[in-house]
Formats: sequence, structure tokens, C-alpha cells
Amino acid sequence: MAATAGVPVLNMLLYVVIALIPTAVCGAFLWLPRLFRRFQRRPKPAPAGPPIEKLAADLRRVRRILVTYESGTPVVRRLGTLQAYDHLLVQACRAVRVPQRIDQLSPGIDLELERLRVEESLRDAGVAIT
Repeated sequence: MAATAGVPVLNMLLYVVIALIPTAVCGAFLWLPRLFRRFQRRPKPAPAGPPIEKLAADLRRVRRILVTYESGTPVVRRLGTLQAYDHLLVQACRAVRVPQRIDQLSPGIDLELERLRVEESLRDAGVAIT
């Protein structure tokens, strides 16, 4: 008789397990993809260029150098610094998605005007140049 007393409990446990299997299978189909996506390692996108904070600091530094050049400064030094400044302006425009034509224009009045327009556009975009 002692062996038959455990049979109803065993039957009840078997019934509960059989009743819960479809629920567990459906739950697994619904939740496993979410868990997999959550724990899947996603590579962080690499930035296209230097951080905008560094670009802004470099722009301020090079602009300060350009402004402080005296009349006796060699032309080669002045042109090299101006080209570096233009290159930094182009990089900053790409970083904040401001349209520019500095790299397409030849030296002259058009380039000077474009440089002023780009500086103002970058200020409007939040890049502190001065």
C-alpha cells in the first residue's frame, strides 16, 4: 500500500509538467530572440574623424596663430598655416554636416568669402571657433 500512496502525487506532477510544456515552448520562442539580441556584442561604430572638441580646439589654436602673424612673417609659413586652417574647417564641416566648398575653390576672394561663411555656419552649428 505504501507504494500506491505516491502514485497520485506523481500523476499530479506529471500532469502539471505536461500542462506547462506548451507554455514554456511558446515563451521560449518569444523571449529567446530578445535575450539573444540583448547579449549579442555589437561593435561600436568607429568615428569618421577626430572628435569635434579636438577639431574646435585645433581651429581656435590655428586661428589664433593666423591672427597674430605680423607683417614680416614669411609667406610660406602664412600659406601653410592657412592651408592647415582650411583643412580643419573642412573636417569640422564634415563632422557636423555643414556644407562647404573650401576644398573646391582656388585661392582668392571666393575662398576668403567661403571661409567666412563656413566659420559662421560652424558657429551656428555650435562649434566655438573664436
